[in-house]
Amino acid sequence: MELLDTLRDAIGADFVLTGEATAKWRADWTGDYTIAPAAVLRPSSTAQVSEILKHAHAAKMPVVPVSGNTGLTGATSNDGALMLSLDRMNKIHDLNPEARTIRVDAGTVLASIHQAADAHDLIFPLTFGARGTAMIGGALSTNAGGSNVLRYGNTRDLCLGIEVVLPDGRIMDLMSALHKDNAGYNLKHLMIGAEGTLGVITAAILKLFRKPRAYATAMVAVPTIEDGLQLLNTIQDLSGGAVEAFEYMPDTYITRHLERTPGARMPFAENHAVNVMIEIGATAPAAATPDETGEIPIVTQLQNTLAEMFDNGQILDATVAQNEAQRREMWDRREAAGQILFDPGIAVNTDIAVPLNHVGPVLRTITKRLKALDPDVHEIVVSHLGDGNIHHTAYPRRNHPEIMTAMVETVEDCVQEVNGSFSAEHGVGVSKLATMQRRKDPVALDMMRVLKASFDPHNIMNPGKVIPQSDP
Repeated sequence: MELLDTLRDAIGADFVLTGEATAKWRADWTGDYTIAPAAVLRPSSTAQVSEILKHAHAAKMPVVPVSGNTGLTGATSNDGALMLSLDRMNKIHDLNPEARTIRVDAGTVLASIHQAADAHDLIFPLTFGARGTAMIGGALSTNAGGSNVLRYGNTRDLCLGIEVVLPDGRIMDLMSALHKDNAGYNLKHLMIGAEGTLGVITAAILKLFRKPRAYATAMVAVPTIEDGLQLLNTIQDLSGGAVEAFEYMPDTYITRHLERTPGARMPFAENHAVNVMIEIGATAPAAATPDETGEIPIVTQLQNTLAEMFDNGQILDATVAQNEAQRREMWDRREAAGQILFDPGIAVNTDIAVPLNHVGPVLRTITKRLKALDPDVHEIVVSHLGDGNIHHTAYPRRNHPEIMTAMVETVEDCVQEVNGSFSAEHGVGVSKLATMQRRKDPVALDMMRVLKASFDPHNIMNPGKVIPQSDP
């Protein structure tokens, strides 16, 4: 193609990959979606990204941005597009400990940002199981959540500024480290979560936070999910809002984790239906400095609170981590969710969000209605219970498309009835297009199409993702 020759001149022939050289990019983490790019482009700078989009725009050639390819919704699927990988744009340009900010390229792997912050006793709190391969550009493009949203917010809340290359190649500089800026429309927030449909995020300025001086981490068994939320409120009040993670893992999840993870252990001596992992991060010296006996106050406080709640019948069991190895075991149990729940082709995976007080009722309603569709259906749930985000997986008796679609719509019904969301943190991509068509407010969809047409009149940026086609 003449276009590829032009791009070889623009970014170097070694970084325009075709044929077998594209193998690394031809499958996402799920393996469920077709990825067959005409070429994979690996620019080294924003200027090169600009050149690529300028030429693609003129040729009306589709461009699909890709980061670590760890997504679950098929957002990088394509057939014959130019795949734009930012893996070479992976530098950390500036870390300001006083302002607690870090400026990074979009191809920087999340774990590298964690390491850079840790060297200054700071944290970038966005974390999830794929942090060793996921890149910050992808996290921004999907507005990723993770396990610490309860205290720190989604990726959008952790970003001060971004740089974006628009579909026609123009560079939009929003690289401000300001915490307040009311100068017109918030284009930064528009680009974050757009999944590469409006432009390519090439750099970002991110917020950093004081690294907790100590953690208090525990597995707690409670009678019901509602009791779990009471536990959350109690610990939040006692800790001054320092709860960082509050993760729900029912007995079905624990059983599957034991089956699929060599060396895994039960969290308690007995099996319990409702299990929660809670973590408090203490930054105040008074809460984190060991006393004369060597005990850490925040850990002692958590232990004493849980003991009192046990005596009152509010919890059924609890194990508090006494060292980093025990804390890590608790986190490993939760972060294994992707591997232990995923079954290609035979699972109905949903990523939903509901108000906190509706988590328990919604899950019970989903179970009842799914059983009506398939009495033998098996369900496994894991949830960021502190922010109402539920990852619900249903395993039907047989792999039948009509039954699986009916199950998705059943979950959608239950979520819509409480004014929840069918997409909490994984994005829309391809897998939720039908749901977007069914459930998104039609006026909102119209406005999204207007924005897409305005930014990308040739529809070259990640076409076919996020926004369903309008009805004829």
